[in-house]
Amino acid sequence: MTDQNKTGDNIIEVKNLIKKFGDFEAVKNISFDVKHGQIFAFLGPNGAGKTTTIRMLTTMLNPTSGSVTLNGFDPHKQANETRKSFGIVFQDASLDNELTAYENMKFHAVLYNVPKALYLPRIEELMKLVELWERKNEFVKNFSGGMKRRLEIARGLLHHPKVLFLDEPTLGLDPQTRNKMWDYIKDLNKKEGLTVFFTTHYMQEADRYAEKIAIIDHGVIVASGTSAELQQQTGKPTLEDAFLELTGKEIRDEEGGAIDRMRVARKAWGGGRN
Repeated sequence: MTDQNKTGDNIIEVKNLIKKFGDFEAVKNISFDVKHGQIFAFLGPNGAGKTTTIRMLTTMLNPTSGSVTLNGFDPHKQANETRKSFGIVFQDASLDNELTAYENMKFHAVLYNVPKALYLPRIEELMKLVELWERKNEFVKNFSGGMKRRLEIARGLLHHPKVLFLDEPTLGLDPQTRNKMWDYIKDLNKKEGLTVFFTTHYMQEADRYAEKIAIIDHGVIVASGTSAELQQQTGKPTLEDAFLELTGKEIRDEEGGAIDRMRVARKAWGGGRN
């Protein structure tokens, strides 16, 4: 299949995107783009529409109107091609605890039809990267939260995706593990040109790692730019102050909500896309 991602500077393009659930408009005519190899942060308070947007980008949900392209593909019309173009690490653990770390990786390779000659060295490469190769034959149920998250990142990269989606990738991790994970991600971003699209509750993560930030509130993108640009726009010294100025809210831990979450959708790529 021809790789379509060289047709322009943007690997993700969103134009006039709208998503309604009955009378409720979760995403309200938003437009933004993400460039190839960019680390992009999507910030917003609970219920702002960020997860609904990610679900539309990753084939889990169909838009009401507007257009989305990822790596040159339409997630609605070209779901299989789109899925091969991205990896995703969910906020909630999605590993099989009754399998070993290696078996989880191998299962993912089979799911994505990665040839054995390619996935065998790739599994070793990635598990060494996240420092889990020596524990490849251990059951995942015995892993710590940080180890599981590292394995999920390795698994999400197994099929050489162009984009890696990270939904709260370091939530609940200690600062040392959090920093180590970002070292892995930055290394892949630099060596493989990997585009990273992440949401976070930690303002310092967005401030430190994101090359571009989009802030969404009530389904509308209220501002976008670098951390410095957002601070300049609002006249504030810190990104957190700029966020509060733009939304009037603090970033809080997720409180739930069936519409704006990916928990159920992660188990069934083809279901629940209306």
